[in-house]
Amino acid sequence: MMKKLITLGFAAIVQLMIASCQKGFLDKAPEEDITIEEAFLQRRYAEAFLTDIYAGVPNEIYFTDMAEIQPFVIASDELNVPWPEKFAKLVNRGSWNAFNVAGQIWKNMYEGIRKANIFLKYIELTPLDNTFTQVDKDRWIGEALFLRAFYHFMLMRIYGPVPIMDYAASLDEDFHQIKRRPLDECVAFVVSQCDEAIQRLPMKVVENRHLGRPTAASALALKARVLLYNASPLWNGNPDYTDFTNTDGTALFSTAYAADRWAIAAEANKQCIDQCEQAGYRLFRSASNDPIANYQQLFITNHNEEVLFARNSGRDAWMERCAFPGSLGGWNGWNPTQYIVDAYEMANGQMPITSYTPSGSPVVNTASGYQEAGYVAADDPQGRWQAGVRNMYINRDPRFYATINFNGATFAGHRMEFWQTGADGRGNAGRDYNTTGYLLKKFLDPSVNLSKGEISLKTWIFFRLGEIYLNYAEALNEASGPVGDVYQYVNAIRERAGMPPLPAGLSKEQMRERIRHERRIELAFETHRYFDCHRWKIADQTESGPFYGMNVAAGTHLQDDAFYQRTEFEKRVFQAPKHYLFPIPQAEIDKNPSFVQNPGW
Repeated sequence: MMKKLITLGFAAIVQLMIASCQKGFLDKAPEEDITIEEAFLQRRYAEAFLTDIYAGVPNEIYFTDMAEIQPFVIASDELNVPWPEKFAKLVNRGSWNAFNVAGQIWKNMYEGIRKANIFLKYIELTPLDNTFTQVDKDRWIGEALFLRAFYHFMLMRIYGPVPIMDYAASLDEDFHQIKRRPLDECVAFVVSQCDEAIQRLPMKVVENRHLGRPTAASALALKARVLLYNASPLWNGNPDYTDFTNTDGTALFSTAYAADRWAIAAEANKQCIDQCEQAGYRLFRSASNDPIANYQQLFITNHNEEVLFARNSGRDAWMERCAFPGSLGGWNGWNPTQYIVDAYEMANGQMPITSYTPSGSPVVNTASGYQEAGYVAADDPQGRWQAGVRNMYINRDPRFYATINFNGATFAGHRMEFWQTGADGRGNAGRDYNTTGYLLKKFLDPSVNLSKGEISLKTWIFFRLGEIYLNYAEALNEASGPVGDVYQYVNAIRERAGMPPLPAGLSKEQMRERIRHERRIELAFETHRYFDCHRWKIADQTESGPFYGMNVAAGTHLQDDAFYQRTEFEKRVFQAPKHYLFPIPQAEIDKNPSFVQNPGW
């Protein structure tokens, strides 16, 4: 595996040098040799090499396709797609294994790590001058340290213990000596890299040309998240991995529960909040401070004051193509499940549905005011729904209206028609049909016009302050119970969304469930749900069994009751503890038998 990565790493260097030669940047003729040392003696090549490290940053805006393969939103209980051949659908069916698992994450992350290691080895050769100071060099080093830590974490969150690569391996290395390291060591490594990056990076980007590059805020956020994961049940004293060892007998998971990890995680998240807010980061609010706009515009206002680290995705309409209805030129393809729709509270803060019967029927909380049947007679004065909409979609959490397009909802000047014969229904869609009766609205720019090729600049947010608020509340509750700060930071998220505060007097266990629910709603479709359910060890409940939507094979008009029947669209499979971790691609194990496979695979 590593020999291949080294080859690819040096190939990237060669390509960089050739491209530079072709552009006339070198005094040498293109046919002359240039060593890596000579390259780093010139600032322009050193900076180009640093920029190339960013090529590995995943673009999680693509839930189904492109090189990285990011299956997590579909593999959670949030989303479905109509395309059965996608890798995420293999995960849903339990049909994945070490031979057909998407291996691009393993490959791409280690390529990025390799580039970072080379950069960190040779950057000291780059001379300083009046336009390139030690402060500039420190910032570059901080960026590379952050990216190396970030790439290791991207591997850890799906594979658990991984090889730690903190040096530029030479071609004559004995790569069979590279082994997976205990998870505790992996966590300590990521934390140490973040700590060093924090010292070298500015808290905020000061020049627009650096947007998308990490700051100290990014490193604080990464450290805060990895320590939250480290305190959680999957990584903290998990008895499922008692016998999980390297070939030499080294235990890869500590199975002794460490309660103090929650306090450590709480401290790291509070440090992130305090330092970020001192630097000017805030929970984003729209100009109108309307709760729906606060949430909706957060994801289409690039590099706003809440964002701690995001990937620049360029001018891209992928989100819109996948989530726009067919009548607006889209593919009808990103379909929220009934489970996530049901999870949104009523506007009064009450849960509409408390549980489900074995047949999948909802157990309605009558005190919430939720009605499953019937239709609303008048338009909402605030524009959240129009007359004729099913009662089940009215008076919900404002974030629902910023996140979900439902039957009869109005978006981009178009009223959705998801019933069978409707403009956006299955009968008019072919292969690209809506499978659940819902389309994802979150992340979409309503000004995009697919038919005219009018698209907008996109970013994908990896870390934002709202997540850190909820991280802190969760860790502090686990460490100290529902003390004042726990309420304060959860309620800050709810207040921004126009929701009432949590009730006083919750127990630690009750608060745990409220925080988990708040994460489910606030961080919906941002890749968190999959990893939250895994780190909490509840994915066997959330990712298995029958999944429901509306009856998309029925209906001839908006108020046709036949469409609003909860209908199973698939049964999903989750095998515990096997599916809590990805299998390492078998091709990588074949290259290096020193790698042990994850349990169950």
